[in-house]
Amino acid sequence: MWNTGTAPPPPLLLLLPLLLCVLAASGELQQETEPRRLPPPGKLDFGYVPAGVYETLAHYEPGPIGILFHLVRAFLCVVQPNAFPQDLIVKLAKDKFGFAQTEYRKPENIVLTLQVIYYEIGFAVCAAVGLVFAVLVPLIGLFFCLCRCCDNCGGEMHQRQRKNADCRRGLLGTLLFANSLVITIGVLCAYAANQNLSSQVKNIRRLVNSNMRDLHTFANDTPMQIDYLISQYATAKNKVIYDLDNIGPLLGGRIHDQLDKEVHPALDKVLNMAGAMRQTKEALDNVNVGLDVLQEGTGRLNFNLSLVRTGINRTLDDPGCHDEESDATSAQLCRNIRRSLSQLQIAANFSRLPKVNAQLEKMNNVLRTDLSAVVQRGYDSLNNTPLMAVEQTRSAVESVRGLVDGIGSNISSFSKVFPVQTSVSNFNIFISHAHAKIEDHYPDIDKMDFYRWIGCIALCCMVVLVLAFNYLGLLCGTLGYDKHASPTTRGCISNTGGTMLMAGVGFTVIFSWVLMGVVTAIFLAGGNVEKLFCEPFHTKDVVDTPYLVDPNLKNFIPGLFYNDSQLELTAESLYSTCKENKGIYTAMRLDKVFNISLFLNTTLFTKDVVSQLDGVRIDLRGTILLEAEGEQNLLDFSEAGLSEINYADYLEEVNKGVTVMDLLLFATELEAQTDLMPRGALQSALKGHVGTLRQIHSQQIVSMEQGMSALNQSMRFLERTASDLPNKVLAVLDAIKAAQYLVSQNATHLINLETRKYTATIVGYFHQYMEWVKTSLALEVAPCKPLSNLLDTAEIIACSFLVDSMNAFWMGLGCSTLFLLPGIILAVKLAKFYRRMDTEDVYDDIETIPMKTVPTYDSMNRFPRASAPPRHIDW
Repeated sequence: MWNTGTAPPPPLLLLLPLLLCVLAASGELQQETEPRRLPPPGKLDFGYVPAGVYETLAHYEPGPIGILFHLVRAFLCVVQPNAFPQDLIVKLAKDKFGFAQTEYRKPENIVLTLQVIYYEIGFAVCAAVGLVFAVLVPLIGLFFCLCRCCDNCGGEMHQRQRKNADCRRGLLGTLLFANSLVITIGVLCAYAANQNLSSQVKNIRRLVNSNMRDLHTFANDTPMQIDYLISQYATAKNKVIYDLDNIGPLLGGRIHDQLDKEVHPALDKVLNMAGAMRQTKEALDNVNVGLDVLQEGTGRLNFNLSLVRTGINRTLDDPGCHDEESDATSAQLCRNIRRSLSQLQIAANFSRLPKVNAQLEKMNNVLRTDLSAVVQRGYDSLNNTPLMAVEQTRSAVESVRGLVDGIGSNISSFSKVFPVQTSVSNFNIFISHAHAKIEDHYPDIDKMDFYRWIGCIALCCMVVLVLAFNYLGLLCGTLGYDKHASPTTRGCISNTGGTMLMAGVGFTVIFSWVLMGVVTAIFLAGGNVEKLFCEPFHTKDVVDTPYLVDPNLKNFIPGLFYNDSQLELTAESLYSTCKENKGIYTAMRLDKVFNISLFLNTTLFTKDVVSQLDGVRIDLRGTILLEAEGEQNLLDFSEAGLSEINYADYLEEVNKGVTVMDLLLFATELEAQTDLMPRGALQSALKGHVGTLRQIHSQQIVSMEQGMSALNQSMRFLERTASDLPNKVLAVLDAIKAAQYLVSQNATHLINLETRKYTATIVGYFHQYMEWVKTSLALEVAPCKPLSNLLDTAEIIACSFLVDSMNAFWMGLGCSTLFLLPGIILAVKLAKFYRRMDTEDVYDDIETIPMKTVPTYDSMNRFPRASAPPRHIDW
């Protein structure tokens, strides 16, 4: 099959206006010439385009008879094994399938003629065989009849007696029966094909009706799909409006997040410095309080230790400590104890440490300013960026909102410009009118099919008549044959069988030329249609040759519809696209024909949106991160005099013990020495002093040690804080100044970058809608499957219903007709064994030679024919 020679159906002209409004809507949102390379916006969900259901299933399964169809195609492949002659068809089409009489002798036309002959050589040979059969069989049959009338060619009613007569009769009967079976099979195949065509003709109405309904569905659903595409602009519009309403968190929030990466650490440093101020003041308070406590505790401890020392000395003045002769051990222990009393002294002298009142006073002055509140105001000022974005972009947002509404209005107005409903109505009227015309031809089709069916049945009946005589002849001849009867005495039934066989031969001669002539004609027509039309359609071997239909048009369809034959739109591409159920927009290449962006100058709308949003300017110079009060507060903190404190003296004293020797250890050693003394008043008095020491330790030393530890921690904290404090404060102030400069002076680039991203997001919603419209137009809107179904239905009716059935018919009928020839020979020979002969060979019972007198004319000494046998009543 080739498609370039076929003009597109006229209904397509009515469909073009249906797509113009969609193209206008999609063109409304064309991209700029140079796409913006920015991050993609959020994905929008436009849903699914409502689609109608096409009920036509353009597919045909022939069922069991398909085996016969495959056999026919296999036979045609043997007859015509050559590939599809594309170049040949193109040349013939360009020459309009004929030549002028004066052009026959041109070399190119001679070559073309030879190519046609070469391609058709197989059909020509088969047709020649059929014609020879149709001509010679009646002539030979006529001469054969005349010959038999002259008692020649087996016409003499005499049969030679042979020893293998029974074997020959059986063989001839078997062969004739087998031959008749083959003919029967052929007739049954022809009958089945004939019945299949008649039954499939009844399905034509159903196929046509379903195709017409699909075309109506195609037309009626297209406006609804277009309306859906237009209505989905609201999805993009609502998303744009939502983002415009939330420009604060979306644009201002992004600016805040980017600035916060630099500003927040600087403010955190100031906030940390505020915390250090409070801790410093607390540490200074702790130092003064600790000094007071330690100084007071040291006085009480010194007094108590003095009392203990005095008491122990008085105790050691006991006589028992001086009687070395009677108790040398006690005397020695007393001396040791007296020498150790010098360790019961205060080690740390806190009275020499000055208080930090000057520094504390300065810190109190510093803390009169709440630096944390100042920093919080800086945080609040930075966090106010989204609100500032809302206030400073209010006019631009209103302008963009108006543009968005204007785009929607333009889309709606453009969709109303084109007469969609009128086009749909015209298309439906056209389809209904065409359907009515087809309906008017159904009676004619049924009548023609009836006549065809009658003709095919008549042809089959011709063969069936011959078969009837053959089967009846075989039946009568077999049942009535008596092997003991002589040829002249054969019974009536046997003779009737032979006569029926000869009658079958006669009808074969009469009908065979008619059968073969019809078979040859149908073979030439059906075989060529199968090879030139049906087979290329199935194998997609389609010809799309430029300038084939019209020498002035490279491609006929775009040249007819769009007056642009250079557009790559062929019948094959149109069919293939519709076969995939894609939209008519893609199939008809409307995107190349109608440049909507230029036609409507629609890029202005998105450019206006971009220009409005790109003109947004957000001024953050009013954002104050740290007020002057906070800066002065930091400077005052650095000048609080923390570096003037003599941390070494403090740490020296607190690192000393409370006493020269640990009081518990002294008490333990004193107790151990006391235990070595004999029991008595001395030992008891010393043990009393041990208890006193332990009591002093638990009541005074422990608390003083805790105070010293707290003083140590406070001094070390103050030492760390005072270490390079002015430089630390200056570093914090520099960080704040850098962050402030970033926000006030250097944030323009960041703001512009985030504004472009926000603009890309807004415009991206329009682009998403545009791309969705394009995709929907290409794949979902007005899917043109009904158009390809029309061609598929035509192919099913022409090839699967008509051509396959008629090819199967000539295949079966031709096979039966060919096998009639051997049937003639076999029937004539077999009839000799069934018919009653007029004469027969007679032999003597004693001699093995005939006993008749040899006539004088027989020079070969052959016996004359025996006379006719006497009648039974004479016996």
